Amino acid sequence: MLIFRILLAIIISLGTIKGREYFVYVTSESQDEVHLIKFDGNNGKIIKDIPVGVWPLEIEGPHGITVSPNGKYWYLSLAHGFPYGHVYKYETGTDKLIDRVELGLFPATMQISNATGLLYVVNFNLHGEHEPSTISIVDPEEMIEVNRIETGIMPHGSRITNDGLKQYSVAMMSGTLYELDVLQFEISRTLFTGTSKHKHMKHSIGSMKHRNMKSHKMPKEKPTWVYPHPNDKYLYVVNNGTDNVVEIDLNKWAISRKFNTDKGPYNCEVSVNGKYLVITYKSAGKTGVWDLKSGIELARIKNTRRVTHGVVISPDSKYAFVSVEGIRGEPGSVDIIDLENLILVDHIEVGKQAGGIAFWKMSD
Repeated sequence: MLIFRILLAIIISLGTIKGREYFVYVTSESQDEVHLIKFDGNNGKIIKDIPVGVWPLEIEGPHGITVSPNGKYWYLSLAHGFPYGHVYKYETGTDKLIDRVELGLFPATMQISNATGLLYVVNFNLHGEHEPSTISIVDPEEMIEVNRIETGIMPHGSRITNDGLKQYSVAMMSGTLYELDVLQFEISRTLFTGTSKHKHMKHSIGSMKHRNMKSHKMPKEKPTWVYPHPNDKYLYVVNNGTDNVVEIDLNKWAISRKFNTDKGPYNCEVSVNGKYLVITYKSAGKTGVWDLKSGIELARIKNTRRVTHGVVISPDSKYAFVSVEGIRGEPGSVDIIDLENLILVDHIEVGKQAGGIAFWKMSD
């Protein structure tokens, strides 16, 4: 018994009972770098800085990032091209560049469908007149664009349902949610993301040409992000311009709830266990943690920098990793929030304008 107690004390004191480790990729948009971060449940650190882009004298703007469902590759959208942007493919572990493909103007967020194996990328298009933009559909094995689907003005946030059958995206300057049928390669439904009647746009499939886009009044909602519930029955849309997140009942294709937020909500994510909705408040420099069952905000946590950006939740639903851009010459940061205790447990300084963030893996 005495020997057992001594061994146990040694194990505890030396910390040899290894905890779970979490690995996350985050982009630094104004520094043309991607950082690989490791968090051990107590402390986080950068374990690799990965330079990206091909133009040494230009800031190319790494924006969106996603990891393949099998965890073998990660994909990065570089927004600024001549004139078009690209998506780059890297191997996880080695972080070796594999290939790239040219897409539309300012490719942004993206994800691979586990039903088709294809990569769906929205082309944000910040250039020139306000006009309809597109979703690029890419074969990630061959890195070629196989189709391009027209949507609304400045599509930004986009995510695919857990069954892989539908891709949802929101167009900021159209105030519209778009449902893409990944098997049919077509927009199947659209929905205005506000809770009051919008008089400036039609939302039928027949109006998808958007011929009157340049003259119509921009909606105040300005949706920036969309995320599906793990049960694929609900969807959450962030209305950056009206300071709320709306829940969409996918069966009824209608807004079922509204969450009034702090200033400038930007991104959101739902935990795998379906318990938490985490929302980044870009203008307020804070992150909100909501209980989805009650619809109550459990905590509003101040971030370590100004201009809160993206969020990703670990697959065990324990931690939220939040990217914060910073202002002027400040470094960005990744803030790590303990969702069970509702506290900020650590932050890691990264490159300037931390933005896109993606979970790679966790290990026991």
